[in-house]
Order: sequence, then C-alpha cells, then structure tokens
Amino acid sequence: MRRSSLKSSAATLESVAGEALAGAPPKPRVDGGRLLARLQAMAQIGRGPHGGVNRLAYTDADVEGRGYIIGLMRAAGLRVRIDAAGNIIGRREGSEPNLPPLLAGSHTDSVPGGGAYDGTVGVISSVEIALTLAERGVTLRHPLEVVVFQNEEEGLFGSRAMCGELPEVDLGLLSQSGKTIREGIAFIGGDPANLQAARRQRGEVAAFVEYHIEQGPVLEGEGADIGVVEGIVGVSRWEVTVNGFTNHAGTTPMNGRRDALLAAAKFVDAVNRVVTDTRGLQVGTVGRIHALPGAPNVIPGQVILSLDLRDLETVRLDALYRDIDAEVSQIAAATGTLFELKQTSVQFPALTDQLIQGVVVEASKELRLTTKLMRSGAGHDAQALARIAPIGMIFIPSVAGISHTPQEFSRPSDIINGANVYLNALIKLDALL
Repeated sequence: MRRSSLKSSAATLESVAGEALAGAPPKPRVDGGRLLARLQAMAQIGRGPHGGVNRLAYTDADVEGRGYIIGLMRAAGLRVRIDAAGNIIGRREGSEPNLPPLLAGSHTDSVPGGGAYDGTVGVISSVEIALTLAERGVTLRHPLEVVVFQNEEEGLFGSRAMCGELPEVDLGLLSQSGKTIREGIAFIGGDPANLQAARRQRGEVAAFVEYHIEQGPVLEGEGADIGVVEGIVGVSRWEVTVNGFTNHAGTTPMNGRRDALLAAAKFVDAVNRVVTDTRGLQVGTVGRIHALPGAPNVIPGQVILSLDLRDLETVRLDALYRDIDAEVSQIAAATGTLFELKQTSVQFPALTDQLIQGVVVEASKELRLTTKLMRSGAGHDAQALARIAPIGMIFIPSVAGISHTPQEFSRPSDIINGANVYLNALIKLDALL
C-alpha cells in the first residue's frame, strides 16, 4: 500500500485484525528472558555509586554502552555502521530492496544519575526484534534499520542531524561531558565535518516507530497496558531576566525597594496561574532561578529564571506566552522592575501517523492488551524524525511515573508486552506501506 492511500486504511486494518482472529498463524514473540538479561547488562554500564546510570553522551561510559549494542546488532545478523552524525545503524535487508527502510530504535545516553530504562528499552527491544525475525526466518518487504540516536538527552542531536536540522552553531555548544558537540561526535566515531552525509530526505524513510517507557503516571494510574502516542508536545523555552536595584537589606525601607526576587516570585506564581486556568493539558514550569548578588543581607538586584511551556498545539503555546507576557507587564509596574524574556529554544509539536496508531492498537488487541491514546509530554527522537517521515510511538507504564532517577522502573511483564506489540506492529506496518 502506498502513502497516497494510507488515509483510507481503516478497512485494511480491520481486515488484517480479522484474519488474525480467524485462525492465522500465531504471532511471533520475542525471547523475553533474553531481552531482560540484555537490558540488565546494559544497566551496569555507567552504573553510578548510588545506583543511577551515568552514560552521558560523549563519555567513556557512552562509548562502552554503544559498543555493547553494536555487538548485539552484529550477533543478530545486522550490518552495522556509524553515520557521520555518530548514530549507530544496524540494517537488515528486505525482500524488496528498492523500498525505503523502516526505522526502529531510540537512544542509550542518559542524564546524570538516570534510570536503566529510558531509551534503552527501545534500543534493546529493537535489536531483539531483528534477532527474532532472523530466528523465525521472517523477511520483511522493507529493509529494517535499528538506530541508536546519539545524545538525545541534551537536545536530539543525532536525530536532528539525520533530518538535516543540526546547524553549525550547535556544534560549538558545550555538552555535559565537557566536550563540544563537534568534539563529541568525533569522539564516538562520527564525522562532524561531513554531517550532510547523515541526512535523510523526505521519502527516504518509510516510517519510524519508537518504543519507550512513558516516564509519567498516566498508564499505571488508568490501568492501561500500552500507550498509543497521538503526538509529542512542542516545547518552548525562555530565559527570563528581572532587573531591579541592589541595596542594603537592613537600611532600605520596604516601600522603597525594587526587589528583583520579589518580582521573580510573582512571575513564578503568574506562570502557574495562567497555565492552570487555561483549558487543556498544557504544562508550564519555572525550573531554574538564580538571584544576584546572592547574599542574605543584600536585596537582589537581578534574577535569572527559566520558563518552559509545553503543549501539542503551537497556537495554544503562543496564547499562553501572550497571557504570561501580559502578567509580566503588571508585575514590572507594581515592583519597579524591568523584565527581559529571551526565547532560547523551540521544539515544534509532532503528531504521530494515524495509520501507525491504528497498527499499534490492533497489535495490542491481538495480544489481549489494553490501550490508551495519549500524548507524550517529553521530547523524543521521533519528534525530529517527524520532519521527514511518518512516526509512531509505543509507551509502557512507568511505575509511579518516576523517570530520570535511579528509582525509574518498568515491570518486566510490561517490557516484554511492549516489545511484542512493537514486533507485530512493525510486521503489520511493513505489509501496509
């Protein structure tokens, strides 16, 4: 089936499901024990003293983890290469070599003191799927490419490079490893001087499906087995500078102050109020605040804050910002301060493909798993790939909604269930595209 006819694919999906329920051969399943063992082995790479995973991009632990995955890819019969951006790509040929590849995968870099499941569940499962297909003697029509995108955590650098959206200026940014992005890409085997070689044009990828832990409490709270992601929220960030007047804390009357920290506190409250009072599922966060000069006996003359707004609709993000900016004008007038809001980054919302959503639902039903249509509040590599290809995402529950900490955990049964949905969704998608 070609992309021109995908919008009318509901009947085809029902037919596929009907055949499955009418006595078709059993669906292939991954080796759950092998999958979990490899996931635990990966969790030991970069293990910190307090149990967290420290595989920051462009560090020795990152390279060790990537080496482990490369070994698994080769054992699964994949042809492995590192592209110019530093992404690892393991390819399994399809029966129709002229078709563009299906992409599966995620990332293996972590935040400092992170969890064992973020990104890695998707990568290990993707390799397991390739191995399962080989063991079952199943050849897809499309080539299958298992991808490990480099440095997802600090800004989707590998996936943005694959889409041709990693500008030269970003290569000079300093990563948490202490290396610039340019130095980091070279360190992991890429070629930062030739990034265009890693670029894929629209049409060169049939689809990208990413499997990931939810990193939130929705699925567990509602008792759903599988999250079918409808879209990845856009993220707009600003640096907010509040300028007041520095003065002595003991001798300056309360009615004669231009306290930048007081104004900043009112700003934090205003952000919460505007975002909460607006209908929808949007979120807003002030996660960083720095008061200057930072002495207990000095009225702060300057405060620097962050502002993070997220939603699935760009129109709503723009409206939230306008409402917050109106509050800023009132706060500045009331406190005698000046505000400067400088936008520092924009990640546009990315809707997932409806055909892929339907395929994931059907694959889940056939395994007698419940589903929930939901949005992703966190950024993922699929968000970048949406610029060049149809995307889909599969979520599994995160216990207590905890992520980016050593306490991050998804139940083994959920991990295996998600991997089997992933496997059979890719098989279905291969037949439909």
